[in-house]
Amino acid sequence: MKNSIKMEIIQSPKMPKSNGHYSQCIHHNGILYLSGQLPIDPITKSVPKTIEDQADLALKNVELILSEAGSSKHQVLQMRVYISNIAFWDKVNERYSAFFEDHKPVRSIIPTRELHFGCLIEIEATAILSNKVGRLK
Repeated sequence: MKNSIKMEIIQSPKMPKSNGHYSQCIHHNGILYLSGQLPIDPITKSVPKTIEDQADLALKNVELILSEAGSSKHQVLQMRVYISNIAFWDKVNERYSAFFEDHKPVRSIIPTRELHFGCLIEIEATAILSNKVGRLK
């Protein structure tokens, strides 16, 4: 039986490339689901050294994917933030607050052990894609 649920994989040359068997972004029923974004520069492939710079870059990567999909950071419903050390919580919260300003999506910050490529943070997001602002016509 063929699956009748319509999902659209969102891809663009500007988006970071996935390094495994997954999509960076999927659209379903007006919602965008973003895979976890590491703080890897999409062009240079470099990773910043500090948690502050890594948080900024991971959030920038999320914002880039949202923009390419036709959404924005102001359309984010939920964020999951994985950090390699709970001691980073305050610094990450500061950068996160500056990024979102008055918008306050629901959020979890999950302390974990090591992250891929030695990164200190990984961020995934769920956002709205409306017909008014998004790719759907």
